Amino acid sequence: MALPTGPIIGIMVDNLRLRGSVIPLSKGKMTGWADGLDLPRGGETVLYTGLMYQLMPSIAALADRMGRFENSPIRHLMGLGRLANKVVNLSFFLARGRPEIRSAYDARLRMIAELLLDAEVKLGYLYDEELYTGALVYDNGVMDVFARHTRRVHDVLQRRGVRHVITVDPHTLNMFRDVYPQFVNGFDIKAESYLEVLARCGSKAKAVAGGKVVIHDSCVYARYEGVLEQPRTLLEGAGARVCEPDYSGKLTLCCGGPIESLFPSRSREVARERVGQLAERGGDVAVMCPICLFNLTEAAEAAGADIQVRDICEYLAGARPL
Repeated sequence: MALPTGPIIGIMVDNLRLRGSVIPLSKGKMTGWADGLDLPRGGETVLYTGLMYQLMPSIAALADRMGRFENSPIRHLMGLGRLANKVVNLSFFLARGRPEIRSAYDARLRMIAELLLDAEVKLGYLYDEELYTGALVYDNGVMDVFARHTRRVHDVLQRRGVRHVITVDPHTLNMFRDVYPQFVNGFDIKAESYLEVLARCGSKAKAVAGGKVVIHDSCVYARYEGVLEQPRTLLEGAGARVCEPDYSGKLTLCCGGPIESLFPSRSREVARERVGQLAERGGDVAVMCPICLFNLTEAAEAAGADIQVRDICEYLAGARPL
């Protein structure tokens, strides 16, 4: 049976309004990935994570619990849960991600930053001042709360003198490049994906990836932001032989997100279908969105598929599988 989506969306909205993110994170979980990099605070150009990689371990834990609640009488108590969440942050109990998953997502953020630094891109970071963009609240149509949040984010960027954000995921890029200008008067901050920046800089991989790599395009990158050739160029530069699955480019198939916590069963069905298409091509898979990474990894493991789903930054950094 379906979960009552109203209270779940309501909890996310309340968290954004009251606590600055759909799932509040501690300072350590937000910024720990950058320890030792000595990135300056703020500046004209900043790496903006949008907290997406940091949130994924919590979203994974929440999706698992919501999946268990789908056919449980507990689902009828979600309305009461929303009331309680206004006083006590329930995500502390429901969305406690596993340390090993958090460590792996942090490592990917670090790889992205190091790739940019190796390409001699000068950038700063906002550390604990950085805010989630509100993408999930926007996607669910709660525009009044979202509009207020966009102004909060813009105020932080202005206060720190930011003129250019380099994003690490498609959803944050889409918010800054296409959505925020509709909600914030005079929003003129340039936004680029780190993949666009690396391709423009002629970045070279640290090590040869080698072998066939099946590429899974992000829906948002491919359909809305035109980030199509850059990841292919970068993978080929890393020594990979890029293979196109059925439904690639602008016709890419959804990974099953970002509905993991609202419709867990349906999300898994979509992810399973996509994994089947990717597995048909043979070879490991490259994704470029943390949501895709989570959903397709879970589906591949559940199906026993003979593929490994990896973030594109892992190939570009010459990293061992995490």
